[in-house]
Amino acid sequence: MDFIFIVLAGLVGYLWGAVPFGFLYVRLTTGKDLRDEGSGRTGGTNSLRAAGWQVGVITGLSDVFKGAMAVVFARWIATLFFGADIPDWIPWIEALAGMLAVIGHNWSVFLGFKGGAGTGPNIGWATAVWWPMFPLGFVVMVGILVIQGMASVASMSMAFIIPIAFIILKVTGIVDYIHIAHIIGGFVTGGIVLWALRPNIKRLMEGNERIVGPRAKRIAKRQQKQS
Repeated sequence: MDFIFIVLAGLVGYLWGAVPFGFLYVRLTTGKDLRDEGSGRTGGTNSLRAAGWQVGVITGLSDVFKGAMAVVFARWIATLFFGADIPDWIPWIEALAGMLAVIGHNWSVFLGFKGGAGTGPNIGWATAVWWPMFPLGFVVMVGILVIQGMASVASMSMAFIIPIAFIILKVTGIVDYIHIAHIIGGFVTGGIVLWALRPNIKRLMEGNERIVGPRAKRIAKRQQKQS
C-alpha cells in the first residue's frame, strides 16, 4: 500500500509538472513553437520573448500553480490511502512531488522531454509547503527582472533562497511543520534549476547574458539615441 501511494504521488507530481503551459499559450496566441524561439525553453521568460508580457506573466503563474498542485494532490492522495491516520513521513512525499514537478517541467513527456528551467514549479511546490514563499518569490523575481533584467539571476536567486528559507524556518521554529525533507527537497530542486541554467551561467561568466524586460528597453533606447 505504501509503495503504491509513493509511486502514484510521484507520478502525479511529474505529470503536473510536465503540463507545458508556456508552449500551449504561445501556440494558441501566436502559432509559434516555443521550442524554436529564443532559448527554446517553455517557461515564463521565453514565453514573454515570444508572445509578450501578458503571456509571459500567465505562463509564470501557471508554472507556479502546477508546482503547488503537485504537492496538494500528493496530500489529497494521502488522505485517500490513509484517511485521518496520515503517516509522519508525508513531508518526504511532499518533497518528492515537488522534485518531480520540477523534473516534469524541465523534461516534459509531452514535449519530447524538453521544457524549461524549473523556476516556476520550484516556487510553486515551496509555496504549497509555506505560502509566504510566493510573495517572497514574486518580489525577488520581479525586482531582479526590473532592475537587472536577467531572468537567470532571478531563477538562481530563488534556487538558493528556497532551501535557505526552509532552514531558517526549521532552526528558528517560526513554522513548526517544516521538515528536513523540505530542506533536502529545496536543495535538490535548486540543483535541478542550476543544472538547467548551465548555458546561462556560462554566458554570465562571459559577460553576455541575455537581458529582458524594462532594462532591455532602456538599453535599446540608449543605443538608438547614440546611433
